[in-house]
Amino acid sequence: MAVDPLIELRDVNKHFGTLHVLQDITLTVGRGEVVVVIGPSGSGKSTLCRAVNRLETIESGRIIIDGQDLPEEGKALAALRADVGMVFQSFNLFAHKTVLENVSLAPVKVRGRKREDADRRSRELLDRVGLADQAEKYPAQLSGGQQQRVAIARALAMEPKALLFDEPTSALDPEMINEVLEVMQQLARDGMTMVVVTHEMGFARSAANRVVFMADGRVVEDRTPEDFFTAPRSERAKDFLSKILKH
Repeated sequence: MAVDPLIELRDVNKHFGTLHVLQDITLTVGRGEVVVVIGPSGSGKSTLCRAVNRLETIESGRIIIDGQDLPEEGKALAALRADVGMVFQSFNLFAHKTVLENVSLAPVKVRGRKREDADRRSRELLDRVGLADQAEKYPAQLSGGQQQRVAIARALAMEPKALLFDEPTSALDPEMINEVLEVMQQLARDGMTMVVVTHEMGFARSAANRVVFMADGRVVEDRTPEDFFTAPRSERAKDFLSKILKH
């Protein structure tokens, strides 16, 4: 059990029609912890990630962020979403706004920052993700890897308590994956609380405090990377690892 829980899921259930995508999920993420969620396609990983900031609603159970139950809707939910940043597979940048505007928008609109303060902070964050020189460009002028790093800077601009990553590299060409993972590795080293759904086992091994292995809507294993990768307990995990670690 994490000493200082920031995100808690307790007996969370969710169906899509007859499909029971989240089955009695109980999971705790401690402050400053990096939890990597892996598993076969259709295991419920992305749904779990999206449920944490209520992009997916749940049918039963509780989700608690920093001691508060996840609000249903309205202002309280918006405030909570500001505290839990999300980085998607598909970047979701505003095409008609510059990189700088993309990063500054929410701090101004949601947090009420002055534009010049927000822009100054945004430039610092762009520098942190290695894109200080791209501030005036538009998303279409950037590579996929650069766009995803802008999306990370944008999430950080809200000064979130935690970041959720839903397969952040799966839409990228192979040569761009590392530039995004390097930024995520650095965030992990800096102590950012992160929940990362990914297929990148190298990242899981090196950056995670815990690996959560899901199959068929359940958490099958929740262990340190060292234990999980060297001695998986379940047949499902052994099977999964044998398939992906072959190449």
